[in-house]
Amino acid sequence: MEGRKDQTLAEKIFSMHCGRDVYAGDVVLADLDLVFAHDTTCAWLLEPFYQLTDRVWNKHKVFIFFDHAFPAPNLQIAQFHARIRRFANEQDIPIICEGVCHQVLIEKLIMPGQLILGADSHTPTGGALGALTIGAGSTDVAIGMATGKCWFIVPETIRIEITGKLKPGVFVKDIGLLIAKTIGPEGADYKVVEFTGDAVKNFSVFERATLTNMSSEMGAKAAIVEFDQQVCEYLKARRDNFVETDLTEQLKSDLNARYHKILSFDISTLEPLVAQPHEIDNVIEVKKLEPEKIKVDQVFLGSCTNARIDDLEVAFNVFKKVKRINKSTRLIITPASREVYLEAERRGYLKFFTELGATVTNPGCGACLGRHLGILYDEEVCVSTSNRNFMGRMGSPRARIYLASPATAAASAVTGFLTDPREFL
Repeated sequence: MEGRKDQTLAEKIFSMHCGRDVYAGDVVLADLDLVFAHDTTCAWLLEPFYQLTDRVWNKHKVFIFFDHAFPAPNLQIAQFHARIRRFANEQDIPIICEGVCHQVLIEKLIMPGQLILGADSHTPTGGALGALTIGAGSTDVAIGMATGKCWFIVPETIRIEITGKLKPGVFVKDIGLLIAKTIGPEGADYKVVEFTGDAVKNFSVFERATLTNMSSEMGAKAAIVEFDQQVCEYLKARRDNFVETDLTEQLKSDLNARYHKILSFDISTLEPLVAQPHEIDNVIEVKKLEPEKIKVDQVFLGSCTNARIDDLEVAFNVFKKVKRINKSTRLIITPASREVYLEAERRGYLKFFTELGATVTNPGCGACLGRHLGILYDEEVCVSTSNRNFMGRMGSPRARIYLASPATAAASAVTGFLTDPREFL
């Protein structure tokens, strides 16, 4: 188009859903491809939804997940579930009980170039597939379910270029913590974070999802990785309706696109990291904390950040060397989805973890949000593979949460203290 300016990938996707070229700062009304909520947020959107309409705009594009507290752990949640089931039956839309919504969306639903609205703050996770997946409040999602549209101010983009190769014992979660330390919990407020660079090109879809997931903790509106052959092969194996077209050129930022800022990270010298209580950017190398001998009461290997099959494999590789966990440390393992659970069972991981003394739970969010399956008491310390460590996140406000990679979490379960994982790998 004559006179067209170069665009970021996010600007391109917004343009595709508005029918015109748009740029950062433009106010747009955009068509949505999918809208979803879960067993907490859906309960809050029913009233505004019925104030607008009595039917969803498209029953094939609206999804509800039971994942945050499923099976229901108390009477209040059971009441929420009952209300949502009535709504879903009335609207003829599915309730999906297969694990964490973000993982199931990546496995089964998201397609590159889509614009998706979700009633959960970690919705940016889906950007690992080259889509624009945006979290919103329940009222905005109610409007999306009713109309198939949502208004946005097109966000600016922060481009993060990652180069180099990780050393043994260091993982993508450590990169996420490094970036969080650099940007801070509000450094990407209402921005799209675009991950790129030679290292990212070599990351699997699920490794990319760890990065896009953690962008939420920096305030990002969305996060994205451009479509490439990795994503193409992933989708060919999983989507009957995936047709390979020239998405590689279409779903990438133009050469002279304008960014809010560009940040570069060389990961070649990165060490295993943890985020200390109670902030995502309170990050330090694990080895610098080892002399303090921080006793660990609970290890949680789960959440939408790091509970995929490759994460369970990392933990398995740590445990198989020593075949024990510390008798004073509770180990809770919550696979991200039914697919992950069944694959872990096929590989023998679940039997191995259980015989080791771990508690393996059904797929879902579990202990991550302090609602069930692993609530912390006063002064307890948890090493978690999740993405949030703020005060009271997993139970008592007097508990302390350290965020870490699956390897660091597993090593800490072995010793009973916060531990650098490299001696076990």
